[in-house]
Amino acid sequence: MSSLGQVAPEDLTARARIRDAALRLFADRGIGPATIRDIAAAAGVSSGLVRHHFGSKEALRDACDTYAVDQIGRYREQMLTEGRMADVGFMTAIHPTIIVLQNYLVRSMMDGSATGMAMFESVVEQAERYLTDLKIETTDLRAYAAVLCAMQMGVFLMHDQLSTVLGVDTRTVEGHARMNRGFVDAFTHQLLTPAQAAMMHAAADRVNPPPSPKRRAKRRTAKE
Repeated sequence: MSSLGQVAPEDLTARARIRDAALRLFADRGIGPATIRDIAAAAGVSSGLVRHHFGSKEALRDACDTYAVDQIGRYREQMLTEGRMADVGFMTAIHPTIIVLQNYLVRSMMDGSATGMAMFESVVEQAERYLTDLKIETTDLRAYAAVLCAMQMGVFLMHDQLSTVLGVDTRTVEGHARMNRGFVDAFTHQLLTPAQAAMMHAAADRVNPPPSPKRRAKRRTAKE
């Protein structure tokens, strides 16, 4: 499991304590406002030790990006592939970490930096692989994955609004569970008939034809 929220701080290495403190502060305040001094104080180390382990705030942020994406991917694998979504004990235990990581990822993606953009592209590419593994039929896999990721980010951007209309803080276990119930229903129930979907696809295709398999393969090759 993630060290974030799962292991006593004194049991972590200094590097892990710094990373976890940075994740929390970045998620709470934003990347810009959280300073090296703030992060060092939260981790219980000196500013010099932060620079010793990471060199700069930008490098620390890169480490947080990598950790957050990897950890969220690991949790998704445990929940969906290993079937632990029905394990109440597991879901309750990881909830505090999931909240911090998801809020951090949203902050990182929305701060307007090149790193944030690269982060969003990385998450979209993960979604493309996931949808491909599920053998989802779509004429535009990239658009499907990108919109899916943006929708998932949206609930964290609109935390205050969702919490108000649902009557429960979506950052609590109970609120997060209710929000996820809405997600499950949204992803489970078909909202368009096949005829409606075909008409909307046809209208979109007249404005912007979907990329051909050759173009998609070329883009993937260029990325690699």
